[in-house]
Amino acid sequence: MGAKHLAEFELLVLMAAIRLGAAEAYAVAIVEDIEAATGRSVRRANVYTTLQRLEGKGFITTRLGDPRSERGGKARRLVTVEASGVLAVREATGGILAMWGGLEALIGDGA
Repeated sequence: MGAKHLAEFELLVLMAAIRLGAAEAYAVAIVEDIEAATGRSVRRANVYTTLQRLEGKGFITTRLGDPRSERGGKARRLVTVEASGVLAVREATGGILAMWGGLEALIGDGA
């Protein structure tokens, strides 16, 4: 990993954004996706901060979507994961899987 490595929460946010897709990835949906997948409680403010950091690293871009009547005419800030973000997810998960090799026999499968 180089200077643009991913912290654990950054990885979760990127994975959620990829899963949701560019048309549906926005902060609230990302929070809900991470909570549903991990069972962890996630603060929306942490997602906003993480999205800013990921955009600064060049892993995502954001744009305002169309105004939404259910949001009082406000638009959602939608997230698009860039190719560099997808590559960062591949590298991070590849490293995790490589380190996981052989540990299951030592620590069990968690069931």
